[in-house]
Amino acid sequence: MPLQAPKVKIEKLLLAKVRGFCAGVVRAIDVVEKTLELCGTPVYVRHEIIHNRYVVDELRKKGAVFVEDLKEVPEGSWLIFSAHGVSPEVVAEAKERKFKIIDATCPLVTKVHLEAIALAKHDYTIILIGHRDHVETIGTLGEAPEHMIVVGNVKEAETISVPNPEKIAYLTQTTLSLDDTREIVAALKRRFPLLMPPKKDDICYATQNRQNAVKALIPQADLLLVLGAPNSSNSNRLCEVARAKGVPSHLIERAADIKDEWLKDVKTLGLTSGASAPEILVQEVVALARERYGVATVEEIETVEETEHFGLPYEVVKLMKEKSA
Repeated sequence: MPLQAPKVKIEKLLLAKVRGFCAGVVRAIDVVEKTLELCGTPVYVRHEIIHNRYVVDELRKKGAVFVEDLKEVPEGSWLIFSAHGVSPEVVAEAKERKFKIIDATCPLVTKVHLEAIALAKHDYTIILIGHRDHVETIGTLGEAPEHMIVVGNVKEAETISVPNPEKIAYLTQTTLSLDDTREIVAALKRRFPLLMPPKKDDICYATQNRQNAVKALIPQADLLLVLGAPNSSNSNRLCEVARAKGVPSHLIERAADIKDEWLKDVKTLGLTSGASAPEILVQEVVALARERYGVATVEEIETVEETEHFGLPYEVVKLMKEKSA
């Protein structure tokens, strides 16, 4: 059935060249696909491997089974931990139930977990800046819950109390807003001058690059569309970056989510995608923009080139070696 004539016409589509999958997401998807290939079906995954419905559905078709409760997994099964990381409590339960574990936690999340463990050993109070209901924050908190206080905004930073203001450090969720985090840290430093930062910034390179790409794009855009899941922290932050600069923004999962009324008076449309959104969904939006809204010009806005790559976990490498022996 042919598309209806567009109610609006857009002159230009601007694409953030730095968009979509990051190295941690590529690795996590590879882990599931390789495990299915080497071990057969089913392979169980605790939580969505990444926050993207399209990707999860594609993996489900191949034989992956996604669960939230380990009680849903038969004893002795293959179990993959998602890219967001898990708490020691979850690891202990998985071992007790004799699962064959493969850890697909993003190495940058693992870095934060290791920092939390080291600080707790030295009896620091750890301020964990993050969204307390996000699966990544829950996993990190589990490393040292008795030493950690979760702070999600400036107001909380201005009101928390700590047992020893001279022995305090902060860590962050890897997918936060750069600007919001900067404000929270500034508020903490005003109250706790001896606040110790991470040895290296915890907000991951991909989150930073995608937010900076949006900042470079939005001065030319009338509206920004962000491809990503509603529960994707880094995708939601991209919308917030645009709105903070006065540019309307909408989070969409597929091209079909776009509403004509959003695009009234829009001449230049911006488009980017969160770190868990596959390129096929970006091209779906580009095709719709051309066909439905008459877009003739598609231009990419380049900021930085990403070359990061993370190797597969040792459990998968070991399986590959055993298979080829």
